[in-house]
Amino acid sequence: MVFRRLWFVPSKQTTMVLTKEYRICMPFTTEEYQIGQLYMIARHSHEQSDSDEGVEVIETSPCEHATHGTGQFTEKRIHLSNKLPYWIQSFVPKIFYITEKAWNYYPFTITGEMFQLLLEIKVYTCSFIPTFHISINTRYENNNGSNENCLDLTPVELIHREVDYIDIAYDEIAAKHYKEEEDPKYFKSKVTGRGPLVEGWRDVTQPIMCSYKLVQASFDVWGMRTRVEEFIHRCIRDILLLGHRQAFAWIDDWYGMTLEDVRQYESNMQAETNNKVNVKPTEPVSPTTPTTPSTSVPSSPNQETAKEAVNRSWFSWS
Repeated sequence: MVFRRLWFVPSKQTTMVLTKEYRICMPFTTEEYQIGQLYMIARHSHEQSDSDEGVEVIETSPCEHATHGTGQFTEKRIHLSNKLPYWIQSFVPKIFYITEKAWNYYPFTITGEMFQLLLEIKVYTCSFIPTFHISINTRYENNNGSNENCLDLTPVELIHREVDYIDIAYDEIAAKHYKEEEDPKYFKSKVTGRGPLVEGWRDVTQPIMCSYKLVQASFDVWGMRTRVEEFIHRCIRDILLLGHRQAFAWIDDWYGMTLEDVRQYESNMQAETNNKVNVKPTEPVSPTTPTTPSTSVPSSPNQETAKEAVNRSWFSWS
């Protein structure tokens, strides 16, 4: 195993963590979205993985939260050495992966309200680069992105938050990812009759739901902080756009699945993907129940959470 020597000089700046709230509307209900998202992530991870590169699933198990109840914990390793830009490859090891830990609770019912929402917490770490930190906190609601504080941010967090609406039909996508059969402007579902999505579709389409994602990215290294943090957010936005376009375009493949059906599909695809990536068997995992982070929307990075955002090809962020 070959490693490059790493030189990281922590920044003395005390600037705020770069925070954006992405709002992605979909022509689904929140219940449908749960199935479609799981299907899309499993399928695309398998399609984009190959030898020594891709998403390896380490653990999937139940988890508990004092407020949100029973959910699912997933730990993954995203192997992406050759997927990084050259300017990042210059200072990371030849053998490189990042770890994703996700806590997913669905549905989380708000007392007295007429909608259900999902709470999802993701934290990314990389032991090679401890100055990286990314957290993604998600809630889903049955509306068109009209809730101005879905994630219960503090007044200070609201001031520093930047809201970015992602339009799966009309936002520009990279030419290398474009497929006409996956273009929501032209796609029409044979099973549900939904689509194509016309201009202003978010104001007139039913059903409709919105995924609210608060993304906090920090790379506390002198001289590179701004460039890396902005790069992280560009990558995440690109991935969210493409992944959600595919979730809609693949609706005829997953619509009608139960949660049990899609979990079985997910399990099968994970096994195939692990084999495709040629990963070695991992150490047996501890049987203890995973613990959800104590705060669902952290206001600043902690020392142990770290880097994720440079992977443009797999949709663990979705």
